[in-house]
Amino acid sequence: MNPALIALTPSDLVVASLFVLVAAGLSVALRLGLERRILVAAVRTVVQLGLLGLVLERVFAVRRPIVVVAMIAWMIVFAGREAVARSTRRYGGIWLDAWLTMTVSCLLVGGVVTRVVVGVTPWWEPQYVIPLLGMILGNSLNGISLALERLLEHLDTRRAEVELLLAFGATRAEALREPLRTALRTGLIPITNAMTAAGIVALPGMMTGQILAGTPPMQAVAYQVVVMFMLAAANAIGAVVISLGATRRLVTREGTLRLERLFRAGGARGRGKGRAVRRSAG
Repeated sequence: MNPALIALTPSDLVVASLFVLVAAGLSVALRLGLERRILVAAVRTVVQLGLLGLVLERVFAVRRPIVVVAMIAWMIVFAGREAVARSTRRYGGIWLDAWLTMTVSCLLVGGVVTRVVVGVTPWWEPQYVIPLLGMILGNSLNGISLALERLLEHLDTRRAEVELLLAFGATRAEALREPLRTALRTGLIPITNAMTAAGIVALPGMMTGQILAGTPPMQAVAYQVVVMFMLAAANAIGAVVISLGATRRLVTREGTLRLERLFRAGGARGRGKGRAVRRSAG
């Protein structure tokens, strides 16, 4: 018989909060200036996860597909927002591209995993659908934001190379081949590192959670393998979709580079956006 899951009490969480205080204390002692951010992040973690727990309890109790779909849509919107928020450069239409990317990668990979691999019935079963899609969104946004940042940085700082290729008759695909390759390689670094270290350096979260809940280790391993593979696919698909969306907006089909549409996050809006980027590129 599997051992029962050990329930945590509020006092256990208070003791665990000492770890955050240790991190903040080290920041103060070493004058890193991160103690405020650490404490704010800790408070947000507690509040956000607490609210999520309450919402999930309600969703699991109601068990209606419309509620599950609404929950997924809400997660996609905020995942796209977070992916854009991590980029130091932006362009007109980036929010729409981010939401489209999250939707495609999440629903495509998540749909295959829940319906084909796991065989969830009904398709909207919240116990499986919401956690799996949440893992896809939470992990793939890292790769997506990295790929986007790398691509926009390349177009910003090395625009002369791209313009030279276009001037010599290169097509849009030919001129952007190297920037796209670099962006995609960067976007796949986190999941590649995670798969390489899984089981040797690190015990992945999905597997750890299932083992703590009493699942047999080999069954937990099977689920973790599925999760790692689905995250690899979601990262790859997301990086490709966001990169193609960005290049479609910043380079015309005729081969004209439109960096006046590119601006730095938090900068002035309007026509000054493009000029600010060009000045920074020197």
